[in-house]
Amino acid sequence: MMESNVFQRTTTTDKIISDAQYNLAIGATLLWGFFINWVLVESVDPNYLYSINPFVFIILYFASAMYGIRLFSKSDDPLKSFIGYNFVVVPFGLIVNMVVSQYSPEMVSEAIQITGGVTLIMMILGAAYPAFFQRISGALTGALLAVIIVEMFQIFIMGIHSNWLDWAVAAIFCGYIGYDWGRANQIPKTLDNAVDSAAALYMDIINLFLRVLRIVGRRR
Repeated sequence: MMESNVFQRTTTTDKIISDAQYNLAIGATLLWGFFINWVLVESVDPNYLYSINPFVFIILYFASAMYGIRLFSKSDDPLKSFIGYNFVVVPFGLIVNMVVSQYSPEMVSEAIQITGGVTLIMMILGAAYPAFFQRISGALTGALLAVIIVEMFQIFIMGIHSNWLDWAVAAIFCGYIGYDWGRANQIPKTLDNAVDSAAALYMDIINLFLRVLRIVGRRR
């Protein structure tokens, strides 16, 4: 058995795979998540999603996402971890559906390109300077919590939303991509760890994409 927390795993009895296989598994898992998001965007009417009671939707969203996170982070079975990953991908995909429906295809395409480029750069940096990203991990968490509190206060109390918040969140998730990619390369290279690492990166990338889309939308 491996340790329960994905990125604290230092030993394993599972089969070690090559670097190429490990990276391929991470990439394939990420692509699967993006594919499911595309299917949901193309097949689910966003008006139907908006018609659902917001409180019910939020409860179901968090229940599915948290169950998925718990499932993949606690499991050393790649199949079980992949199932948990899908419990995260689907609610994220529904959110993506609702957000992208508010923007033109050109804006969405531009946001995808920017997100892809930034992700690649941050993964390169994360692989080159894992110790740096490890050092700033606490600051990233603190900054994210602070921004969430400020954003919620502005939205629900003041009825406004400051543009700088989107830039701040985008910057934070850039840091998380570097951090999670660096950690992914520090743990044993097993198929299960590849799936778990992809799940963490998926959440970083989708959050970055949603903020980049808002920034692109305002600029246009």
